[in-house]
Amino acid sequence: MRPKPKQNYLAGYPAALVAQVRQLIEQDRLADLLRQKYPLAHEIRTDKALYDYVLEIKNENLRNAGQLSKVAFDSKLHVIKNALGTHTTISRVQGSNLKTKREIRVATVFKEMPQEFLRMIVVHELAHMKEREHDKAFYQLCRHMVPEYAQLEFDLRAYLTYLEAGGAKLWGGVDAAL
Repeated sequence: MRPKPKQNYLAGYPAALVAQVRQLIEQDRLADLLRQKYPLAHEIRTDKALYDYVLEIKNENLRNAGQLSKVAFDSKLHVIKNALGTHTTISRVQGSNLKTKREIRVATVFKEMPQEFLRMIVVHELAHMKEREHDKAFYQLCRHMVPEYAQLEFDLRAYLTYLEAGGAKLWGGVDAAL
């Protein structure tokens, strides 16, 4: 059986930038840079706390986007779907009405990350409530909700690349350096 190919979290970025990240990992400097930039993990650990957090961001930025039925951390998301978060819309007929349920699931890897990374993935999934495709309008909406969205996404991708290269968790957990 063939080994599963590694994720390329930095695909689509300029080669020079990818090389710089890989060099920082090889020199064992990326972890310190990320910890310096994002010193603390957030305290949102339960699905209820996550729901409240997502609802707060939604009400701040997307008041007219419809209701969320469920928001939860999902331990199988990253492994099964190669995704860090998902937004699903399910429509059901109930009598003569069409009921729509919207769910957001966030990979459990975000339980022990800085709040900036959690906010970035939440904003990404909330943006799908208005814009389905990853197009210009979608990323404009993400940047409207979090002006530093592009930098946060890049930093998160650099961190995931670091983890895949065998680096220890930087926040939370028993592996995290103090």
